[in-house]
Amino acid sequence: MNFSHACDHDVIVAGAGPAGLAAAALCAEQGLRVGLITGPADPFEKRHDPRTIALMRPSVRLLQHLELFEPLKEVSNPLRKLRLVDDTGSLFSAPAVTFNAADAGWDAFGWNVPLQDLTPALAQKAQALGVEFIRDSASGVAHERQRSVRVQLQSGGEVSAPVVLAADGRASRIRESAGFIMLRHDYEQVALGCFFSHSADHDDMSTEYHKPRQGAFTTVPMPGRRSSLVWMMRPQAAEEIMALPERELARRMQVESHGDLGRIHDVTPPRAFPMTTSIAHDFAKERIVLIGEAAHAVPPIGAQGLNMSLRDAALAAELIGDAFAFGDDFGAESIMHDYDRIRRRDIFPRKAAIHVVNTALLTDFLPYQAIRAGAITLAARVPMIRDIIMRQGLAPADEHLPRIMREDAAQEAA
Repeated sequence: MNFSHACDHDVIVAGAGPAGLAAAALCAEQGLRVGLITGPADPFEKRHDPRTIALMRPSVRLLQHLELFEPLKEVSNPLRKLRLVDDTGSLFSAPAVTFNAADAGWDAFGWNVPLQDLTPALAQKAQALGVEFIRDSASGVAHERQRSVRVQLQSGGEVSAPVVLAADGRASRIRESAGFIMLRHDYEQVALGCFFSHSADHDDMSTEYHKPRQGAFTTVPMPGRRSSLVWMMRPQAAEEIMALPERELARRMQVESHGDLGRIHDVTPPRAFPMTTSIAHDFAKERIVLIGEAAHAVPPIGAQGLNMSLRDAALAAELIGDAFAFGDDFGAESIMHDYDRIRRRDIFPRKAAIHVVNTALLTDFLPYQAIRAGAITLAARVPMIRDIIMRQGLAPADEHLPRIMREDAAQEAA
């Protein structure tokens, strides 16, 4: 049965960030007619962005599936070691702990990919697969006879489909229009991002320094002796840091990293991004599926954010594509329920863990600090705990992953 004969598309995706573009491409390759509402930005344009994305192994497999990984490797760097450094000076301090991918039998945990290269690559792939790019912004939604959703556009037009994937960010207009309930928390914190060069080798290691009452100071390796930085802090502190001349900023970064990367220089102008956490009460209902930051937003701790978002995209495309292949209604309530149930098992525990770690860094409340320090200490001293964190925290078990992100799928493709 054709469930979309009266609609403009089979699937509408709102939002042209990496998660939305990946979802659109994965749906299109299965033969679905996909319309992607881009929003104000041009996803094909390579614009300077100081953010990089630490894509873990399942996310790398998604890029491999889309034949994008090899081209992106040239501007990316493997993540072979992940180090946590307790730099809080707290009564409850933990020893430094290093997670080594080789200990799990892997070449790398994943790859650090510049966002300014990832987004255009995904856009070009989606276009090559036949996705229709709608250069407009979504302003709201309305349901039509319980069989489709109409998306209103800011230009005054509208488009319709049996199912809509809302990937239009933290301030999602589709989510708000559809009445999804969001739980939010403002940390009164921002993240500064920039690129920089250094005189010592980074050894393919990302280091997360936990700072007192501010957040994490994280260096992530890039090709050569160059790295990216995610530095979380209070807004007032961020204003002071961003006002520093480049040489002073480099000196400050060198102090914060304890000289681990040698002399720091050639720092690009930092940009600030506000830090809030939000999570939807439901991830899908009434033919609308929330993807990425429209569904959940977390601080950049442990490289969880976009990796969770790409799992959203892959699962949505899998469930919709399977129903389409069998001639079923791919916007049916059963699919909404399955998506919500599966993503809930992945997202809620990770969001809770990130909240505890970040809150412990922002407060002097000793119990929080004790929990954070205790978890890191266990990881440092008990190999079995360290292995569990590596295999579940950084690379979820295959049975919890969409098919194309599983290790057996990558082996079959090879």
